[in-house]
Amino acid sequence: MPSAETTPARVREPETVRPTREDEIAAAGSELIGGPLGRRALTGTSWWTPVRVVALVAIGMFALGLVQKAPCYDGAWFFGASSQYTHACYSDIPHLYQGRGFADGLVPYFDKLPGDMDYLEYPVLTGVFMEVASWLTPGSGSIQRQEQWYWFVNAGMLMVCAAVIAVCVSRTHRRRPWDGLLLALAPAFALTATINWDLLAVALTAAAMLMWSRGRAVAFGVLLGLATAAKLYPLVLLGPLLVLCWRAGKWREFFLAVGGAAGAWLVVNVPVMLFAFQGWSKFYTFSHDRGVDFGSFWLIWSQNSSNPPSIDFVNTTASALVVLSFLGIAALTFTAPRRPRFAQLAFLMVAAFILTNKVYSPQYVLWLVALAVLARPKWRDFLVWQACEVAYFLGIWLYLAYTTSGDAHKGLPTEGYHWAIALHLLGTLYLCAVIVRDILRPERDVVRRSGDDDPSGGVLDGAADRFVLRGLRHPEHESPEEKSRTDWGGPEPLPHEGRSL
Repeated sequence: MPSAETTPARVREPETVRPTREDEIAAAGSELIGGPLGRRALTGTSWWTPVRVVALVAIGMFALGLVQKAPCYDGAWFFGASSQYTHACYSDIPHLYQGRGFADGLVPYFDKLPGDMDYLEYPVLTGVFMEVASWLTPGSGSIQRQEQWYWFVNAGMLMVCAAVIAVCVSRTHRRRPWDGLLLALAPAFALTATINWDLLAVALTAAAMLMWSRGRAVAFGVLLGLATAAKLYPLVLLGPLLVLCWRAGKWREFFLAVGGAAGAWLVVNVPVMLFAFQGWSKFYTFSHDRGVDFGSFWLIWSQNSSNPPSIDFVNTTASALVVLSFLGIAALTFTAPRRPRFAQLAFLMVAAFILTNKVYSPQYVLWLVALAVLARPKWRDFLVWQACEVAYFLGIWLYLAYTTSGDAHKGLPTEGYHWAIALHLLGTLYLCAVIVRDILRPERDVVRRSGDDDPSGGVLDGAADRFVLRGLRHPEHESPEEKSRTDWGGPEPLPHEGRSL
């Protein structure tokens, strides 16, 4: 047996970043539960680990979101055209149970639907999720009772997705598990979680980000491919990853990720493509042919113009704007004084996709919440953005109440709804601007001020640059591999300690 002198000492885990020591809003909010964590507090010695706390809080907030839908469950989904809007509790889920053939046992993509929508207009993996929920829904009783059960079954499955998202976000940044509380307590997350089935794609994307942070490129690609099979937006994450791997010279990992994503997407989609191509392609044709819709700046233009833009013009221009956004992100990546973090660029790319799209459904905020937590874990900025999104959440339902209440005009008129759209756009642009500032001035980045480089970057974390345009590069922004330590390492002091962001 080796002696004590020759036994290597146990490697200590990195110290957990405590938000109450570096964020004034977190410190103030902690007074509700006893105040900031003391310097001599023992952590890691209780069952109540940060990840478990975050997961339970997320489930609790999800449950509150279900309670908020109670007026609709009790009747507003079924009686009265505008009551589901005045109570702000609308959900697609109960309406599509019968509207997309699940009540009649029709098979998505294979069986043609009666009515205007001839096939299910969702990607294949989301269709599978909807079909599984229909199998678990009791087929007895009135159609109203079945729709209520269908919503409950989907809510239970989506709650699992919410817990997965919370756990993945808390574990992606090893030293910052408490940042997951931003997501768990996000009001827009709870309010929109059961409007549609977006949480499935968000959960798979969050799991993919966790895998990339652990250096598992193939697992990242597989999960991202599955996420893209559930919703289109995760595909855009490959753009930021391309330019980051280019700058770091990590081509092997990038192509492994792309291969995994392509393989997983094909495994899900090819069987349906081969045997039900018309039904499979409905999602893509519907997305292309869909006109300007709720929540977009295109809607403001259309409703205030005597010559509104055509669908072809909007499709072409929106696609061009997304491409220009990617080129701008690429330029930012190659000229930034220090390589941006993956989560920062991922948020910017998805936000660009949302801001330029011809529709913004209120649940699309779910696409950004997890990325926002990883990109800018600062309570002040996060809450500013969430306030804007909650205002938009209320604005769209009040606008729909106005348009469906006949001559009574109860709700928010068109001009008021345009202001709600503008508030959503400005809130998202504000968070984008703060993240761009962090990229251009890395010493302002909350994550890097704590001494980390890119904890969600996996093989990019601490990697040296291989290709960079050095116009903005300075010695104080060298990577950890190029420099023994960062100049801004250590916890960020609170304002009352003489410094703030």
